[in-house]
Amino acid sequence: MRSSNREQFKRLLRILAALSITAGFAWLFWRVWKEQYNEAMKERFFFYGNVLMLITYVIIYIVCTRSFNGFRIGYHKILNIFGSQVLGITLANILTFIEISLVSHGRLSPQPIIKMTLIQYAAAGVWSFAFTKIFANIYPPRKMLIIYGNKSANELVKKMSSRVDKYIINESISCEEDISLIKERILDHEAVIINDIPSELKNQLIKFTFENDIRTYLNPKLSDIVVRSAENCDLFDTPLLLSRNVGLPADQRFLKRLIDLVLGLLFLIIASPVMLVVALLIKLYDGGPVIYEQERLTEGGKVFKVKKFRSMIVNAEKNGAKLADKSDDRITPVGKFIRRTRLDELPQLLNIIKGDMSLVGPRPERPELAAKYEQTMPEFRFRLKAKAGLTGYAQVFGKYNTTPYDKLKFDLMYIEKRSVLLDLKLILMTVKIVFLPESTEGVDGDLITTERENHNVHSREEVENIIK
Repeated sequence: MRSSNREQFKRLLRILAALSITAGFAWLFWRVWKEQYNEAMKERFFFYGNVLMLITYVIIYIVCTRSFNGFRIGYHKILNIFGSQVLGITLANILTFIEISLVSHGRLSPQPIIKMTLIQYAAAGVWSFAFTKIFANIYPPRKMLIIYGNKSANELVKKMSSRVDKYIINESISCEEDISLIKERILDHEAVIINDIPSELKNQLIKFTFENDIRTYLNPKLSDIVVRSAENCDLFDTPLLLSRNVGLPADQRFLKRLIDLVLGLLFLIIASPVMLVVALLIKLYDGGPVIYEQERLTEGGKVFKVKKFRSMIVNAEKNGAKLADKSDDRITPVGKFIRRTRLDELPQLLNIIKGDMSLVGPRPERPELAAKYEQTMPEFRFRLKAKAGLTGYAQVFGKYNTTPYDKLKFDLMYIEKRSVLLDLKLILMTVKIVFLPESTEGVDGDLITTERENHNVHSREEVENIIK
């Protein structure tokens, strides 16, 4: 068997890493609670009460940090892990201080927990660096083979090559080669990437890699995404996969709308001071309108007017719709800042309260651009099976320069898996991506066009040049 014994201990190493930082933070909270807050309370807690406070804090910290993927050592870069820890610590300590204020009737100072938070930030930085390095030394990047068909493989290769700490794609092979040669090359690598190859060959290779315990990365087609969410259904003695394709149940739809209203109003109240400052900056810069309205598509193809803070010059699209480039001279200095920090999206809270949008869902696309994409990608209309959202899979895991086809994949993943719990997780994840500049990049020239997306064919030499 080809699997290394070390692979079996990856999960154990991550658990040990999570336990180490959790234990350290638990000890720190125990000291702060016992020596600061409990001592200062008029009616002090005794042993079991103190233990309950400690257990509550540990649970809150774990849940908050897991929501931001703060324990995923080996998956993310050091800064990403550290940022996730910072967000998890901050949210956990805010909730914990609210709890402490309730049990002490609001008479205790926040200073001890603020000091604890600063110490935790420093410890999280050291922990993130140390365990990421340990993990990288124990599990060096895999040597990978990519098997590609007629569609573009070099964009995927570029993306994976940006993480040389995890992936080394050192060889490529066309699916048109003899299958015996492909299998031979697979056996010389630790992992394989299958990218847009015929279904019959894909089935053979997946069975082959499964038999030989070789890690396999599959770039899914749209049908693969739909099948992933199917339920097991046994018809007599025949196993079937059932895709219901009926959308959210009525109770989940009602709860989702209720959450949109409650959180939409709450976020609008919290963000109103920031929105006022942004509005003033836009008005003072050129005297033009503050809010920019634009027709977008939502569930069922319904057209509505999305609201955004204006980030471009007045009449920026007098010559027609055009996506923003990285160095687009139509973007104002104020616009660059609010686009980078995503503050330009805040007025869409009004669309959410009105019911045009949801907090979570596919990003609303412009009718003219959607029509263009559908000319060569008819499945693009599948995104309209859900109400448009302020955030979602494509917004959390994609970028501004993610291709329409990949955005469609992300949106279908959400549509097929959507639930209230998934919505709440994606809302928390959105807080994280606000602090990641790479998630707000502009498009690279004509990167996002249906012609390049659907007709870009690459030879072995082109793919291998990227690998080199």
